[in-house]
Amino acid sequence: MNRAFGYPSKPEERAAGPLAGGIVRNGYQCGMVWGSALAAGAEAYRRFGAGHRAETASLVAAQRIVESFRAQNGAVDCFDLTDTDFSSTAQMWKYLLSGKFIGCFRMAARYAPVAFAEIHAALGNEHADAPAAPVSCSALVARRLGASDLHAAMVAGFAGGIGLWGGACGALGAVVWLDAMSGGGDYKALEARATPILERFLKASGKTFECSEIVGRRFLDVADHAAHVRGGGCERILAALSAGLPT
Repeated sequence: MNRAFGYPSKPEERAAGPLAGGIVRNGYQCGMVWGSALAAGAEAYRRFGAGHRAETASLVAAQRIVESFRAQNGAVDCFDLTDTDFSSTAQMWKYLLSGKFIGCFRMAARYAPVAFAEIHAALGNEHADAPAAPVSCSALVARRLGASDLHAAMVAGFAGGIGLWGGACGALGAVVWLDAMSGGGDYKALEARATPILERFLKASGKTFECSEIVGRRFLDVADHAAHVRGGGCERILAALSAGLPT
């Protein structure tokens, strides 16, 4: 997906590594879903520029990404897809040595053209009726951390647990990704950098990862989520996440 639209971005692709395994190996939304949402946001920015229209387009595309991924693969979360707890080193190695990980590569190959088509379809709408900014909690926290307009648009689709799905918090995913963008080293080093971010988040969220559990519901649509954010929803979590990235 990084290359599909003709604008490959190596640092952004590399930084998506900690989202694999369901966000730092916690078993939530598959890394393919996070990555596809990032690609959708990047293309939304190229088409609509900075601001609420790009955020809305990114979020609408993410909704289609989640639904199409679930329809093709039967689940969205990494744990459900692999039946493996990747936070357990023993289970991770057992999965890798079994050769089952090849299925993930095949899944990616099957899903990439579907994601590409869904993004194209979603961005074909001008989104003139987009809500006023901020539209997305994840884009809002990105801006608070000084992210560029492009990167804010790229993470906008994470909102509401990616595409309003209700899964693992999109603002958390945005900060993990932004931190990886600023950090060096291999995947293990990037994952280690994410640990204090997760700890800060879990303290603010009451040790709850999933958006639908934190909020107590799923959002009806983009306007519903935008109203929640403008009304100060999840402010405690956003404040904790925007307190700064590790040095």
